[in-house]
Amino acid sequence: MRAVDIAIGLPTVGVFDPVVKAVQLMAVGRMPGLVVVDEAGRPLAVLPGSQVLRLCIPAAYQDDPLLARTVDESSADAFWRQLGGFAVGDCLPHPIARPVTVTQDATLLEIAALMARGRTPLVAVTGTDGLLTGVITLDRLLTSLAVAGLEDQPPG
Repeated sequence: MRAVDIAIGLPTVGVFDPVVKAVQLMAVGRMPGLVVVDEAGRPLAVLPGSQVLRLCIPAAYQDDPLLARTVDESSADAFWRQLGGFAVGDCLPHPIARPVTVTQDATLLEIAALMARGRTPLVAVTGTDGLLTGVITLDRLLTSLAVAGLEDQPPG
């Protein structure tokens, strides 16, 4: 199997899109993150859901779990409401780390190795022109590996 065989179309976001849109897309689509694309549709970055959380939770609470425990639920809701004023670009690390990308002919082993090395739940698949053609999620890759492994087994 190749990347083109398992890549799926997922929504993307741009750097100026609201973070709230990204959160909604991730939640509704049950995605671990999103690919951020430039104006031409080339992958610019991967926005993991964990990065969105880092943005809306002040550093002091991230560094000290006991401090986070002292905040009651109604006060904690204020952190989530703060997301409304941020754009996707505000969530990205600086400098922006290039996303893990593969060409359409990449093998499952190549994709798995890149995901593991890059510690990313998403890999962008690009065409020869560098434009995004699809995305491979960790879940999709593991499912494909499991199915491919079963095909390699002799009948029982």
